[in-house]
Amino acid sequence: MMNSIILSLAVIPSILALPNPHKTSPAHAPIPTIWVAGDSTTAPDGGHNGTEGWGQYLKYSFGSNAFINNSAYAGRSARSFTREGRFERIAEALHPGDWVVIEFGINDGGTPLNGSTSTTGDKGRADCPGAGDETCTVVYDNATEVVKTFPAYVEAASKTFLKKGAAGIVISEQLPNNVWEGGVYARTPSIFSYYDLLSVEQLGGPAANVYFVQHGSYAAQAQKLLGKDVVDANYPFDHTHTAPLLADVHSQAFVLGLKCGTSPLADLVINATARIEANIGPCLPANDTLPI
Repeated sequence: MMNSIILSLAVIPSILALPNPHKTSPAHAPIPTIWVAGDSTTAPDGGHNGTEGWGQYLKYSFGSNAFINNSAYAGRSARSFTREGRFERIAEALHPGDWVVIEFGINDGGTPLNGSTSTTGDKGRADCPGAGDETCTVVYDNATEVVKTFPAYVEAASKTFLKKGAAGIVISEQLPNNVWEGGVYARTPSIFSYYDLLSVEQLGGPAANVYFVQHGSYAAQAQKLLGKDVVDANYPFDHTHTAPLLADVHSQAFVLGLKCGTSPLADLVINATARIEANIGPCLPANDTLPI
């Protein structure tokens, strides 16, 4: 009996020394999450009408190198995403080493209107016009709201994520509408493309782990290569919301923008650049000069 007790006591230190299967080894960093913030062009279930957002297809480009959390939601702008606490919820769940992709613009245009509600007026989405610290004071849903500019919302969210330990922020250019809508190829970047660039620069650019991806430009290039008939068929209801096939193409366009840029997030992509270029087109020359 005494021998059995001695043997058991001798085994205990060995048991205690066994590795905890639920603890990450210091030699192996945890798999990062890529958090995606955006509107219906990015979101799961797109515009809730059988369309789909491009963020749903990112997982196929990162494989087991990263988890994708697509927190985009239909009908949102940088303003309403902020007001509803959606940026804050990402910040609360974010772990050091995670990435955040921010893409807005589709619903951000116009001027804030007094007396708007979630279903009337500007629906609480329009940002205050301008690129700096301008504000517009309006009544929304019977409450006074001080509305900020698009860059102010994007920059504030980015700073919060970086303080939480995010490995980096990707500020992504909004997608174009159907570039073949007028019968011939045509695309003019919106003012929000400039605001995205400005935000990246004001946040410190790559030196501060903030990057720009010309998503809209790469998506337009991909639509041009697909041709009018294919593109028209994949905007089933309007010129903004995409069918799954085109959403997948737009996801590949974003990934090509990463691969052609300088963001370390590109290192987690499992696709070879040449393989993506065969379907989406080449790296854009502008990448040589833009702060990406």
